[in-house]
Amino acid sequence: MASAQVPLLSPTSTEAGAEAPVDSDYPDAVEALIATLEDEGARAKLTATLRASLAASQAEPETGAPAEAPAEEAGPSLQDNVARTVAEHTRALAEKGMVVIRSFDKMTDDITEAMVEATQVDYPVLAFTLTQLALAIGVVFVAFLGLRWILAAVTARLGRGAERRGTLAAQLSHLAPAVILNVLAVALAWAAGYAFSLIFGRAGQMSIYQTLFLNAFLVIEVIKVVVNAVLMPRQKPLRVVPFDDTDATYWYFWASRLISFVGYGTLFAVPVVSMEISQSVGQAVSEVVIFLSLLLVIVLILQNKTRMKDALHRRLNAGNTDFLGRVFAIIGDQWHRILILYAVAFFVIWMTDPGNALNFMVVATVRTILAIVAGVAVTVAISHAIALGLRLPSEVKRRLPLLEDRLNAFVPTVLKAVRIVVVVAVVFAIADAWSLMEVAEWVLSAQGRDLFGTLASVLVILAIGVLLYLAMASWVEFRLNPEVGHAPTPRETTLLSLLRNAFTILLCIVLAMMVLSEIGVNIGPLIAGAGVFGLAISFGAQKFVQDVITGIFIQFENAMNTGDVVTAAGITGVVEQLTIRSVSIRSLDGTLHFIPFSTVDSVSNYMKHFSFHVAAIGVAYREDIGEVKLAMQEAFDRLMQLEDHAAVILGDLEMHGVTEFADSAVTVRARIKTLPGSQWGVGRAYNELIKEVFDARGIEIPFPHMTLYMGEDKNGMAPPIHIAGDGIATVGGDADPVGPDRRVAAQRRGDISPSNQDGPDADDE
Repeated sequence: MASAQVPLLSPTSTEAGAEAPVDSDYPDAVEALIATLEDEGARAKLTATLRASLAASQAEPETGAPAEAPAEEAGPSLQDNVARTVAEHTRALAEKGMVVIRSFDKMTDDITEAMVEATQVDYPVLAFTLTQLALAIGVVFVAFLGLRWILAAVTARLGRGAERRGTLAAQLSHLAPAVILNVLAVALAWAAGYAFSLIFGRAGQMSIYQTLFLNAFLVIEVIKVVVNAVLMPRQKPLRVVPFDDTDATYWYFWASRLISFVGYGTLFAVPVVSMEISQSVGQAVSEVVIFLSLLLVIVLILQNKTRMKDALHRRLNAGNTDFLGRVFAIIGDQWHRILILYAVAFFVIWMTDPGNALNFMVVATVRTILAIVAGVAVTVAISHAIALGLRLPSEVKRRLPLLEDRLNAFVPTVLKAVRIVVVVAVVFAIADAWSLMEVAEWVLSAQGRDLFGTLASVLVILAIGVLLYLAMASWVEFRLNPEVGHAPTPRETTLLSLLRNAFTILLCIVLAMMVLSEIGVNIGPLIAGAGVFGLAISFGAQKFVQDVITGIFIQFENAMNTGDVVTAAGITGVVEQLTIRSVSIRSLDGTLHFIPFSTVDSVSNYMKHFSFHVAAIGVAYREDIGEVKLAMQEAFDRLMQLEDHAAVILGDLEMHGVTEFADSAVTVRARIKTLPGSQWGVGRAYNELIKEVFDARGIEIPFPHMTLYMGEDKNGMAPPIHIAGDGIATVGGDADPVGPDRRVAAQRRGDISPSNQDGPDADDE
């Protein structure tokens, strides 16, 4: 029913207490208002207009004067925009949620009203009308079933032809004639119904009810023909979907019943009841039809919950763990809830706005599918890009060998963030399609522009920060790459590594401050608070401050660098890492020691400029020192003949001579000058040669030992020890038994040398 335009009275149109003038068109306006109130769509629009007018009047000042523009203030921060947006959408969703409750309440009210009005029906007239209608229905379905029985043989023959050829083109070429024949059968049955109604109607006229049924029959059966063409429950060779006979029959059975129930109920039964009884009863019948259809759909969804879940999980269960497989698995877990929610949404929209419900659902569904397809396509492309990674040219990789790995560490993170943005965009698109929120209007509003402007600024700041970090790290890597320039010194390696770390920390702090400032956080108090907090921390972390300060001076003085062999805090080893507050030293046994700089009193660096191997050789007191020096020089000459060691020796052997008279040896010292770090290898090789030369010359290298004297006579001679046959030792002929057990014990204590158990020789020292 078309609604006339009804003039609305504004609250400011008349003065309080003044008598409104009587308009000559007042009766027409009242008639238009009544017509508007009787039409549900027009009534809803009128209610919305009245509410908007009331809200506008309440927003104006009571005096009627225009409100003064508020003083210009600082723009709202990101937190305000987000909080306000969330609050507005939460309120809108809560209000829309009440529509669901009102829809079911409205259905019960309509059914109650219909039961009251159903008692006012003229049953004789209704019986005559239904008789004529039943005859027309019988003729249509008899003709339709007969034609379908005839076409069944033709369809079977087409199926056999498609099966013999076995190609998709043959399947489609045989399916098309079958569909055309089924549509022709529907058209012929429809024409037979029209002919019967005109011939046997009153004065050659057919009833409006017969027309409603025939039109409903044509629409519904054509839709069922399309469903039959997709599923083909009785002709597997013509079936284009991968269903077996059981599934195809099951889905066609329930789909055709649901289409018939909804189609004949809304296109035929509801108009008939509305005309014969009342609009209220017809509306109640429509609501019952849709509600029962909703229940049937929910039952079908729950019946196929597990089977559909297994089908959607098949890709993931087969070992395909890509993004598409995970998405299918998620949909498989939630598909029944999604479809039930979809069906309930259709019912609610139908209840609130029957005239536009179907159009709204179709548009919203198409927009949702397009948004999901676009989102899945983009995310799949991003997943493939993540899997492929970045590949740099070989020349760039030669100069910056770590840049590709560094980019491949950043790019997947960025692409994952983009994928999250795509998912959020799809969610917003779906929400906009279903009128849950007005995304386009909100984006174009002041709040939306501020929010997206802020987010864009933050992204630009972060992108610039990442580029600066990559540039700094690549420059350091370039300077430390010996293939594109001179080999870096240990000092360069250490300082450049520390510079990169310090730059990274400073960059993170600056980026954090800029991002906080961009989103509306006042960083002035934050900086002041950070200063006070830093002062308090400095008092409580004096050791840490001492570590940092000591480390800075150690680096400026170049006391140690990465790769140096040093002794620090009593630990000797190779410096593996230097930070601003500690040094990591790996000792000879492989233990990694982390030493804070505050514990380092001194640093002994074995790798500065040059090194010495100090050869302090102990020889027996009886040896000739001159011969020992000649032997040490001979060992050095042999060492210089070894190319690997000769290349790192910087001078001749420095002979220092006798430096110590030890307990059992005379120490003769010499020194070999080498490149830094080579002294240990040179020393090991020189010691081996010393042993060879000394052995060849018969020079004794003494070791700690003890000589046992059994007293001496008046002539200064030690008496020999005689060993009796029974193992009893006597000294000077006197019986002084030393049994075997006591002799072994004496040997273990060192009182008797095993080599001298027969008595000291005259030449023993």
